[in-house]
Parts: sequence; C-alpha cells; structure tokens
Amino acid sequence: MCGIVGVVSNAPVNQLLYDALLLLQHRGQDAAGIVTLLERKFFMHKAKGMVRDVFRTRNMRALPGSVGLGQVRYPTAGNAYSEEEAQPFYVNAPFGIVLVHNGNLTNAHALRAELFSTDHRHTNTESDSEVLLNVLAHELERSSRGVPLHPAEVFAAVKNMHKRLRGSYAVVALIAGHGLLAFAIRTVSVRCRWAAAPTAP
Repeated sequence: MCGIVGVVSNAPVNQLLYDALLLLQHRGQDAAGIVTLLERKFFMHKAKGMVRDVFRTRNMRALPGSVGLGQVRYPTAGNAYSEEEAQPFYVNAPFGIVLVHNGNLTNAHALRAELFSTDHRHTNTESDSEVLLNVLAHELERSSRGVPLHPAEVFAAVKNMHKRLRGSYAVVALIAGHGLLAFAIRTVSVRCRWAAAPTAP
C-alpha cells in the first residue's frame, strides 16, 4: 500500500504536495518523493525515509511549478532497500512522463520481458511501477504517432494499457507540456481522468 497525490493549480504546488504526503504518511513510511512541472521541465526529489526527513527547506525550494505529483512508499514489490525504487519514476519518451503508483501488477515479470523483446524498452529496477510506466509510455507513443496528443489519444493509450496489465492499481501521471492523467482499476471498476496543465501567461 502506498499513498499517491496529484495537484494542478494556478499557484506553486510544492507545499500542497508536502502537506498531502504528511497526511498520507500512514500509507507508507519507506520512502517519499515529489515531482513538479514548470513549463516543460520536471523537478524531482525523492529518498528513503519519512516525509519530514526527506524534504528539507532546500529541497522544497528546488521544486517550482504549479503542477505536481507525490508518493509515500510501502514496498509490496521490488526491492525495499533500493533508493532507486522510490517514486516518482520518469521516462523521457514520448513527451516526458512521470508517474506515481499504488497497487500490484500480477504479471509484472512477463511484462518486463515483453517490454524488452517486443516494445524495445529498458527497465532498470525490479519495481512493477517502472514496468507500468513503460507500458503507458509505449501505448502513448503508439496512439499519438503522427498526430498531436489530445485527450482521445491519451484515453486510447490507457485503454490499450489496461488490456496488457493484470492486477489492481491507481496511478497519477504527468505528461510534460500536456497535463495530468489519473486512472485506477479494480476487478469491478475502471476510472480515468484528464486535466490539462495550466498554460504559461
């Protein structure tokens, strides 16, 4: 079990994300992370430990932007001792995507092999969250190839991703220059939401 949060605002979100993670601390005490987006650049800080220990004043100052994600980790998959498996996870193509995830993929091992052999994507950790991110990135690339990215292409990518994944999960992702995406699946329901990033003045 992990705690995840995403915020879109007209004001800086670093303090909102920090406060949200403090409230979600009961859902995970292993690691914490925040990523913010300013224009098309991501700013990230994550580490093992409790929220109050991971984020100092200097770390908070280095998280500008009015859109962001946060996560507190309780490891149920991967390596509990690896700082590399703290979230958010980032992949640079397509567009630049960061993701936070709660849940478990029951077919993560098979997907990791499929990502390498068929999708030609590399994962660097044992985390099923990194697998999920790379499946999402691959499906976004497929659905948007040759066309501008609109909500219809995002939702098509999520639909195709759901066909590949097994398990229950909740995800919040940021797509650089486009917006915030949230989706969840349980055995009985599916939810997906999109919020466009605020435009620069």
